[in-house]
Amino acid sequence: MVEKAAENDESLMELYFEKGSLDENELRKGLNAGMMNHQVFPVFCLSAKRNMGSGRLMGFIDNVAPCAVEMPAEITEDGTEVKCDPTGPSVLFVYKTLIEPHLGKLVFFKVLSGEVTTGMELLNTKTNVSERPTQLFIMDGKNRNTIDKLKAGDLGCTLKLKNTSTNHTLCGKGIQASIDPIKFPEPKLRVAIVAKNKADDEKLSEVLSEINMQDPTLKVEYSRELKQVLLHGQGELHLAVTKWRIENVYKMPVEFIKPKISFRETIQKAAMANYRHKKQSGGAGQFGEVYIKIEPYYEGMPEITEFPVRDKEEHKLPWGGKLVFNNCITGGAIDTRFLPSILKGIMEKMQEGPLTGSFVRDIRVSVYDGKMHPVDSNDISFKIAGMMAFREAFHNAQPQLLEPVYDVEVETPDEMMGDVMSDLQSRRSLIMGMDSRDGKQVIKARTPLLELDGYSTTLKSITQGKAKIKTSFAEYVPVPGDLQKKLHEEYKKTETLQS
Repeated sequence: MVEKAAENDESLMELYFEKGSLDENELRKGLNAGMMNHQVFPVFCLSAKRNMGSGRLMGFIDNVAPCAVEMPAEITEDGTEVKCDPTGPSVLFVYKTLIEPHLGKLVFFKVLSGEVTTGMELLNTKTNVSERPTQLFIMDGKNRNTIDKLKAGDLGCTLKLKNTSTNHTLCGKGIQASIDPIKFPEPKLRVAIVAKNKADDEKLSEVLSEINMQDPTLKVEYSRELKQVLLHGQGELHLAVTKWRIENVYKMPVEFIKPKISFRETIQKAAMANYRHKKQSGGAGQFGEVYIKIEPYYEGMPEITEFPVRDKEEHKLPWGGKLVFNNCITGGAIDTRFLPSILKGIMEKMQEGPLTGSFVRDIRVSVYDGKMHPVDSNDISFKIAGMMAFREAFHNAQPQLLEPVYDVEVETPDEMMGDVMSDLQSRRSLIMGMDSRDGKQVIKARTPLLELDGYSTTLKSITQGKAKIKTSFAEYVPVPGDLQKKLHEEYKKTETLQS
């Protein structure tokens, strides 16, 4: 710590080299400079419940930590400086949000510049909505002390600002500043959450929204594709505490289940198919017949030469990849007004592939022939014909399941690197490289998301909690044949049970 304190001031560094140490006042000066330069971040261990360590913390804040006016100016998103000046324009930064059962929303803020008074009009530069704090408080433990005015450097809170949350900036007249937001760590573990009582499904969404507002390190995802609500947290303990809060504060029994994987489906070879949709029911019936060819699509592939292409559409799919749709109809076999219906039927079928019910991507479809009826042909007929023709062609085109692969970076002590490496390789990981950082080994790998389930727990066990992990999505790659067969069989069993 003495060396770290000396590094932040040249005069202290010289003294340290001369004497080999620093006295208490010099140490305080160095730590103070380091905190102002964001080079020193003191950590205190204390227990409020047992009243241990709080006195030492307060003493450090009083005697060592820099006061607000000594700190560097805050930088806004457009590069403007906001200095801690009580006479300057009013700027408040919201650093925390809480929901109290009988009070509602509590917004905690720091006055960066100027002052704030009860009832003062403030502009939220994030939402562009005006807010008026009807009450101002200074927190004293769990007690709130009412106050009429807060000045630059003060910490306070207020109630019921509907459109203001953590990381928002509130400004008085004469300034519109947006302070750089706090950068929260990315989640490291995910689970799916369900209410034990089906009747609580809608309420669960409201509860998760409230909890997420109070804890930005928790990410809530409503996956329409997986039909699951996913919770992304910092680890097992973080998610366990969240579950405890839902069950004990909000009185809602919930359970964590294994999250599904966002697979994708495509094809490996070309195939042709046709389908006739015919329905007669007394009056006007339904009739539509479609002939199509489907092929695996990739960027820069040559145009189809088997049929003349009259029109071509490229569609970027919401779930990734492309659909290329060629109109190769000649001689008026199908009226052009029915082509959008054929495309619509194909797009609907691409939302549920035959292997695991996953989204389909990267396919070229060419409609090259068909038949119409002067009375019975309509949009719904050709939509169904297009859908069923695509389904048959897809089955004959050697379907391929794709799985998401993630870039994984593990930082581990030297002596544990071998065990970490072996575990990664057992998870079908491709080791991309190794590096060293701050005396630790960094392993970079690409690992299927399917194999990362429970990995943070295993890593913690292998390294006794001394390793760090970062993950980010990389790409979709083909699933091995034996695994594809297994996943397809599991999907068929699920479909049978649901039907």
